[in-house]
Amino acid sequence: MIRSPKKQKSPAVAGRPDRTNAGPRTRGDGPPAAPAAPAAPAAPSAPRPLDRIDRTILATLQRDGRISNAALAASVHLSPPACLERVRRLEADGRIAGYHARLDPLRMDAGMLVFVQVSLDRTTPEVFERFRAAVQSRPEILECHMVAGGFDYLLKVRVQDMRHYRRLVASGIWSLPGVRETHTYAVMEEVKETWAIAV
Repeated sequence: MIRSPKKQKSPAVAGRPDRTNAGPRTRGDGPPAAPAAPAAPAAPSAPRPLDRIDRTILATLQRDGRISNAALAASVHLSPPACLERVRRLEADGRIAGYHARLDPLRMDAGMLVFVQVSLDRTTPEVFERFRAAVQSRPEILECHMVAGGFDYLLKVRVQDMRHYRRLVASGIWSLPGVRETHTYAVMEEVKETWAIAV
């Protein structure tokens, strides 16, 4: 076997350091590399459009928020892990705002439902803010909506009976900031009441 002669390393030139096995550059070797620019924050992704299975899951959970994941998965023909992943995505997207227990008003001594129109004496931001803050402290007032029209707010109120409502009007509603006038509408029959949103 013929061996080729081993190449010899070139001798270092006088006055020039040998950089054959030089390590990282030091401060004197040249300007430092510019630091990498920070990555731009990722834009929030838009919620994925709802498909037929998503809508069925939402409709089912609105009817029965305590349904087990296994039963929910069976109702939409998915495996339990795939169904749970969809529910968690719907929660993360904000489409499912929460889960609540629905109480029976009659058994909770709140069988009388009343709607109240409220007109304020002044329509200034300060009066609106004080009124909204005061409404939050009254548990009998279930809902409060600012409306367009001949009055300012519409209240949905639940109390035990008319005697309790008269007490609430005297010590609660009329004591709210800025109230000038109210009109009361006692509900005779609750024809329809639902929390479910059409999906």
